[in-house]
Amino acid sequence: MSTRVLIVDDNRPFLEAARALLERQGLSVVGVALTVAEALRRAGELQPDLALVDIMLAEESGFECARDLIEHDRDGGPAVILISTHAEADFADLIAESPARGFLPKSELSADAIRRILNGRPPLRHLPRCARAAPRC
Repeated sequence: MSTRVLIVDDNRPFLEAARALLERQGLSVVGVALTVAEALRRAGELQPDLALVDIMLAEESGFECARDLIEHDRDGGPAVILISTHAEADFADLIAESPARGFLPKSELSADAIRRILNGRPPLRHLPRCARAAPRC
């Protein structure tokens, strides 16, 4: 069964592009949201396995959205992966303190990168160069 994904971002063109990319790669994007309130409502309705949440949502905080998504649901809510056009280092402390499973730059968004994070493995960019080319170096 495919992972059910909710994408939370205030950029409509990104939402459309991310949906198309992830669905082409085998994930099921069950919904999108532009605001925290919409994300909470859609998560309650759709029960996604995963929420991809932009760190900066117009005037709202993606970090608060991540916390709210997880705490709002009695069963713990969806897994959350934070996304951004900004570098991970720009928000390293906040990412580490958040309940999110991990962080993924928007430029590296892919079903494989998402699966790696969900399975507790680092995205390929965190692996030594030799491990990217061959599983054993």
